[in-house]
Amino acid sequence: MTAYFVVRAQVMDAAVKDAFDRWYQNEHLSDALEEFQARRAWRGWSALDPSVHYAYYEFADLARAQAIPGSAAIKRLAAEFDRAWGDKVTRSRDIVQAVQSLGG
Repeated sequence: MTAYFVVRAQVMDAAVKDAFDRWYQNEHLSDALEEFQARRAWRGWSALDPSVHYAYYEFADLARAQAIPGSAAIKRLAAEFDRAWGDKVTRSRDIVQAVQSLGG
């Protein structure tokens, strides 16, 4: 069943939020989609905490999502993320397997 690799980023320095948003929009999301070979990717900002950003990468199955944390792709992307944002943006990652879906 479908699985997702989820990245939660928190912008610690509000002065860089717009730049971070542009970077994710223009570079990082598409780079990660390609590097991870995900089916699709999307992102958004939390409506409850405007400093929190989520990115979702969809995979056909759990095994493909579980391969991401140890991959060469994540190492390259994480190095670029760290170079660009240092301690101004923190992040955590999770893998979620879909177990039920209703509706369209």
